[in-house]
Amino acid sequence: MLSVAATPVAADPPVPASAGRDGVVAYLKARAAEADGEIDRAAAGYAVALAAAPGNLLVADRAYRQGMAAGDLRLAARAAGTLAAGAEAAPDLPLLGLAEAAARNDVAGVDAATAGLDKGALRVLSPSLRGWIALVRGGDPLAPLAAAGRDPIASHVTAEQRGLLLIARGDITDGSAAVLAQARGAEGYDLRAAAAQLLFGVGDAAEARSLLTGDDPVLVAMRTGKGDGAKPTLGFAVSRLFAGLGADLLEQRASSLGLGLARAALVADPGNDRARLLLGQALARDGATAAALRALSGVATSSPFYAPAVAGRIMILVNAGRDAEALDLARTRATDPGASADDWQRYADRLVAARRYAEAAPWYRRVTDQVEPGGQWAAFVQYGGALEQAGDWPGARAALRRAVVLGPSQPLALNYLGYASATRGEDMAAATAMLERAHALLPDNLAIVDSLGWVYHLAGDDGRALPMIERAAIGEPADPEIAEHLGDLYWTLGRRYEARYAWRAAALTANPDDQPRLTARIETGLPSHDR
Repeated sequence: MLSVAATPVAADPPVPASAGRDGVVAYLKARAAEADGEIDRAAAGYAVALAAAPGNLLVADRAYRQGMAAGDLRLAARAAGTLAAGAEAAPDLPLLGLAEAAARNDVAGVDAATAGLDKGALRVLSPSLRGWIALVRGGDPLAPLAAAGRDPIASHVTAEQRGLLLIARGDITDGSAAVLAQARGAEGYDLRAAAAQLLFGVGDAAEARSLLTGDDPVLVAMRTGKGDGAKPTLGFAVSRLFAGLGADLLEQRASSLGLGLARAALVADPGNDRARLLLGQALARDGATAAALRALSGVATSSPFYAPAVAGRIMILVNAGRDAEALDLARTRATDPGASADDWQRYADRLVAARRYAEAAPWYRRVTDQVEPGGQWAAFVQYGGALEQAGDWPGARAALRRAVVLGPSQPLALNYLGYASATRGEDMAAATAMLERAHALLPDNLAIVDSLGWVYHLAGDDGRALPMIERAAIGEPADPEIAEHLGDLYWTLGRRYEARYAWRAAALTANPDDQPRLTARIETGLPSHDR
């Protein structure tokens, strides 16, 4: 994983007095809008403040960051010009100018902007950029890569770019081999997609598809008909280079620099939907929900990145508490003729979150028919869980038994079937054995610890039950089911005050449907017949 340090920005800077009254007011309003994730309003406010104090580096820094976030490139460029005159200019300032030059395939402009990167942390990109410049000029694109030297990050970047450069200059076989040597596992997703686009661009569809193996939705879409070709322009190269580094930085929570790279990648190549996904991710992480949704909505239905863009929008809506909208969008995607098992799964998950278990079950059933054999046990657990919550225990039991058959050493499958059977008084010996096996396989899983403890309690072995349920409650203090179990056990042991305390703790986080039962327990205790 790559790591490039970004220039730190003060979390709560003082008001720049040099801006004058109108500028200070605009600055304060922009700061408030930024805190609320309203980046368009924030950028507009910083534009006013920067006009009022054109030489103020603090205002310029805020204006540059919000201009890049909001896509106000004129503001970002104006602010970057102010910052470039400062003593310690941020290392990412050349990104916008470089991206704009690349979009025009302006070799001299990209060359000049690359020189600006040489002075900062983003110099790790310089050898690769000069390789693409050499290619466009008709020179040897591999020679500049040697400048990476022993720098581990620059060497990693140039190793990836080498395969793309080989393909771009027509060395298809060597280029594909170099790409495959670097693109291992999930980390090679972007590299393989970029290489395939170049190969589609030169008409070598067979070689392109050979790089697009696996079941990732984007790679599948590219392999089966959405593999648009690309030319090896500077716009293509700069966009993929920026997006690749931006993805690494966003994984490390470096939102500001990652966002800037994603925006610059889109400037260099507006058709790079992978960059659009990264931009949406970065904006959402910064709380700019509306802007993030807008970014992802820009991915066309014909794009191979459409499915992950919809998935991203659903997650953004969920995280923003807009559950009804998330459910509607998930339904629209799941019922589309081109929907995949992932889409069905996502819709079923949203139905479960809405406590609509009977509706979720058929969608989980679809997933069980589609997933790979190695993952079927998990699909059957979810299917059985939805049936159980919907009140169809016979159907749930059959599905959960199937899950255990498919995953006999999967603790989560063993836990679900064992616990659900025991709480219904079915074959307690077999249920207990399943839970003991699950606990042995995953001893630190507190849900399983609670399940086994509760089954011991149901069997009358409170001496073994108590330490297990207490351990689970200490480790998961916000879990209402564990807290209720602890209260029930305390009541059975005659520890009435502690029982009510545990039930009150359960009531704090329990679902509304469970509140009447907990209220009754707190007020009257556990019925004498309820063990």
